[in-house]
Amino acid sequence: MTLSQPNNEDVILSGGPKARSEESLFQFAPACEANEKRMDIRAALKEGMARLRAAEVPSHTLAAELLLMHSLGRDRTWLYTNSEAKLEPSLAEKYFGLIARRASGEPTQYLTGKQEFWGLEFEVTPAVLIPRPETEHIVEVALERLGERGIKIDIRTGQPNPALRVADAGTGSGCLAVALAYELPHAEIFATDISAAALEVARHNADRHGVSDRIHFVECDLLDFSASPLIPHPSSFDLIVSNPPYVARNEAATLQREVREHEPHAALFGGPTGTEIYGRLIEQAGALLREGGTVVLELGYNAADEVREIIRAQRGWVNVSITNDLAGIPRVLAAERRA
Repeated sequence: MTLSQPNNEDVILSGGPKARSEESLFQFAPACEANEKRMDIRAALKEGMARLRAAEVPSHTLAAELLLMHSLGRDRTWLYTNSEAKLEPSLAEKYFGLIARRASGEPTQYLTGKQEFWGLEFEVTPAVLIPRPETEHIVEVALERLGERGIKIDIRTGQPNPALRVADAGTGSGCLAVALAYELPHAEIFATDISAAALEVARHNADRHGVSDRIHFVECDLLDFSASPLIPHPSSFDLIVSNPPYVARNEAATLQREVREHEPHAALFGGPTGTEIYGRLIEQAGALLREGGTVVLELGYNAADEVREIIRAQRGWVNVSITNDLAGIPRVLAAERRA
């Protein structure tokens, strides 16, 4: 969960399916009186941008494009190379209905039902946080920490590397679990979440990307497997990652409207200060990681020093590092487990 980004609509999603034939979607025949009353794509897009700009929607131009692409089932290139095509009234109504909902504060990603993460397209619903680009740093740091163990075949011997066991605590949409499964074909992954609805979305995303056979979805609080029929052995994990709730309760009013009013609060707020959850999460990770295993956690804004002290106060952690995001904000903490 990364909330320093003012909006999360920077990724153009292209290559949408053709839901209907061009003839049924648009009118290319010579203009007749009825056809001339229809709005063309250029005019619809311009009007959509104007309505979102008037509502002070961040990145209103991009939001208008994404919603029109979604309404038509077309990609951005098609949109601009067919700008004079006339919209059927039903499609115009659908588009401007989405524009109205976006103007009222609903995130574009919930309206289109998708967001890109780690080069993969993920289903998103109001049951899960919208994946942010900064969260990709968790994947980068995790793969860097694994090093050669993250490669299925040992490049020196040509023999398979030992299988990896990975956990993603608070998986949400499953973006971290799926991305790691995609990058680590020899990994078994446990993806947990306290929300059954979130786990259902994560399962869909694992199915979409063909990795569901290697991910166990467990409904539990962080890494507390005690109430689950699937209880992994202690000291058996090579890697544990998490993007936990880390917003302070008293900071709710400072959040962007789209976040505050539409994203799930259980996945946003980590307690009075926002850092309360880290102590429990780090303790649980310490019990589950094998010798030399690594924990990689996303950090809230200005939380790096406090979380570093939390992990230093618990025995058995070495090689602690903090990685900044592209904005220079401390974003990811990683540490290695030692006896």
